[in-house]
Amino acid sequence: MRILIAPDKFAGTMSAAEAADAIAAGWRRARPDDTAATLPLADGGPGFVEVLHHALPNATKHTVRASDPLGRPVDADYLREGDTAYIESAATCGLHLLTGAERDPRRTTTYGLGTVIAHAVEHGARRVVVGLGGSATNDAGAGMLTALGHVFRDAAGEPIPYGGAALAAVAAVEGLPRTRGVEFVAATDVDSPLLGPHGASHVFGPQKGAAPRDVALLESAVAHFAATVEDRLDRPGLADRPGAGAAGGLGFAFFLLGGRRESGARLTCDAVGLDAAVAEADLVITGEGSFDAQSLRGKLAAEVAASAAAHAKPCLVLAGRADDATHPDLAGVHSVTELLGSAEAAMAAPVEGLTALAEQVAKERHG
Repeated sequence: MRILIAPDKFAGTMSAAEAADAIAAGWRRARPDDTAATLPLADGGPGFVEVLHHALPNATKHTVRASDPLGRPVDADYLREGDTAYIESAATCGLHLLTGAERDPRRTTTYGLGTVIAHAVEHGARRVVVGLGGSATNDAGAGMLTALGHVFRDAAGEPIPYGGAALAAVAAVEGLPRTRGVEFVAATDVDSPLLGPHGASHVFGPQKGAAPRDVALLESAVAHFAATVEDRLDRPGLADRPGAGAAGGLGFAFFLLGGRRESGARLTCDAVGLDAAVAEADLVITGEGSFDAQSLRGKLAAEVAASAAAHAKPCLVLAGRADDATHPDLAGVHSVTELLGSAEAAMAAPVEGLTALAEQVAKERHG
């Protein structure tokens, strides 16, 4: 049999490439005569650039000295293929760059992402695709916009500090973004608006370290910032667009720059040639760290499953943990947690557990 293994990252434990290798190793233990091809995938979050680097042989990697969410130096990679640059917001804004005690979206900034974008623009990029996801920030992209040329001032005429809380003081917007008219694409599968119960602060703020009182503060600050910017720049309605709340409001900032939103999963799948690879396979396997009903709503697993269904190929999900999510395009859902008996055991040995799960599934399905 020809097996195509096309997983997402297992957040917090394995990259997409590591997960694909683990599944392939387990499958080969049980069925050494099968051909197991790996095709790591991403949805725009952490791993976006790594996955595309594997898939785009003509792309070149560039490293930029930028800053992390707290302003400390960090090296960030981006890809360049032709006149298109592929950038990962998590490389400079990622939650993984901070310790638990450092997570505070009142203070964290997206400034470093603006530094990377500016480098790509000044070196000739005409189209900039930015993967959004896994951010530690809730500043509606104000830091990024500052790095690109905007200046946000308070009522006294002073530039506001970085961080989501400081947005409450914005009274004036000056300057123009130095982006040379490039085309911006925000690659994300988050369709949240900027504000409200389904927006950036309420849904994602707590994941980034915001206490309940901080969520209310951030919501108010971001709402004030968005209203001020939309008014001063005569760009009404941006905060309400689907995806404006992605990555702590970075989606809003890209809409302000004239950008558009595309599905990160679909964009990646197209770039790596998923459909052609599925057509050549007898069985497709995808996976992610936590699989539930949300995974089947436009996220990466749904893209893989839909491609498999379109080519009449069975599709399995191998996950770290899995709820009782079913879908007509799936032939089965299996989890490391179920195999090892607990989430703690699955987290303690993620690679070994996923390898063992793949071996067991191969034996059960094909003897």
